[in-house]
Amino acid sequence: MVTDSKEVFYGLYDDEEDLLVAVQRAKNAHLDIMDVYTPFPVHGLDPILGLSESRLHIAGFVYGATGTLTAFLFMTWVFTRDWPIIFGGKPYWSVPAFIPITFELTVLFAAIGMVVSFYTVCGLAPGVENPILDDRITDDKFCIAFQTNGFSSSEMNNLKGFFKSTGASKVSTKVI
Repeated sequence: MVTDSKEVFYGLYDDEEDLLVAVQRAKNAHLDIMDVYTPFPVHGLDPILGLSESRLHIAGFVYGATGTLTAFLFMTWVFTRDWPIIFGGKPYWSVPAFIPITFELTVLFAAIGMVVSFYTVCGLAPGVENPILDDRITDDKFCIAFQTNGFSSSEMNNLKGFFKSTGASKVSTKVI
């Protein structure tokens, strides 16, 4: 029987500055960090972890452009082919009259598309259960987690020593 359980060894920190120092020391010691959890975004953490910039803004532009084209092309089709009525002395194809609806659909498509993309990429889609290492991570604690499946006792002692030397307030193991 194959199990997908992971043994996670983690340490909690009280301050984001301590966390940044600990993550830098872990990187310098070539420790393989599974993940870092924080209750709010920590400035300077992404470069230390080597994470690239999010491409969500590119997706937002594509969704917005799709909304713009949808609105503009639909109104062009309606007012020139499907229901060509001259009202208020305007021509059939009156671009200034299209601007408000085009703007609204641009914002709507971008907003909905970015929310769906963000939730999907972050694993927050409906029905997905994400394991929680410690309840205080979402409140006031900062966490560094290491996956320790198959670690020897000397490797575990090295991690315990790392957490002790970096000032972790709590060190624990959890199977997720």
